[in-house]
Amino acid sequence: MIRAIVSDFGGVLTTPLAGSFQGFADSSGIDLETMGQALAALHERDGTHPLHDLECGRMTETTFVESLRASLAELLGRDVELASLADTLWDGLFPNEEMIAFMASLRAEGYRMALLTNNVREWELRWRAMAPIDEIFELVVDSAFVGVRKPDPEIYELTLTGLGVPAGECLFVDDIEVNCEAARAAGMSAVVFRDTEQAIAEVRALLAG
Repeated sequence: MIRAIVSDFGGVLTTPLAGSFQGFADSSGIDLETMGQALAALHERDGTHPLHDLECGRMTETTFVESLRASLAELLGRDVELASLADTLWDGLFPNEEMIAFMASLRAEGYRMALLTNNVREWELRWRAMAPIDEIFELVVDSAFVGVRKPDPEIYELTLTGLGVPAGECLFVDDIEVNCEAARAAGMSAVVFRDTEQAIAEVRALLAG
């Protein structure tokens, strides 16, 4: 029997992250493929992925943006302006009100509720302002503050320990397949979020047994 729901934030309780990144690409004139190449170059140079370091709190937002700017400049052969990166990304992200309301209804029905997010330390005030996080979720596990990110098994164990609920009694919802695969490997049930109607229907079906 499912007793607890563990939800992702970005892309589940918000509009798709892809749209936000595409908005940055459109406004900056830097396509997503080029951004990926710049990040890959930093990964190859440093031996760690800068986005992973950012989401695990090992790198500040300022350092990340400056490293990415320098990598893009080298790749493109021209100066690149990224000072507004965070503002542009967040300007393109909106609450998924229906999914937020669904999570609130599950809390009201008595389910234990946790939020498990890969996020950025400096963005905490931004994303918490998008939903009544503490009213819905009794536990928030943020990669930037615990130093490990999905799909690392450790972050699922941290979440399960924080809830005090066995993995077999937890249902995980995330928009990234590999994160759901990791949750299943930890013993949890999982729903891959593709759209709101589909996700709510699948969660309800699993809760009904």
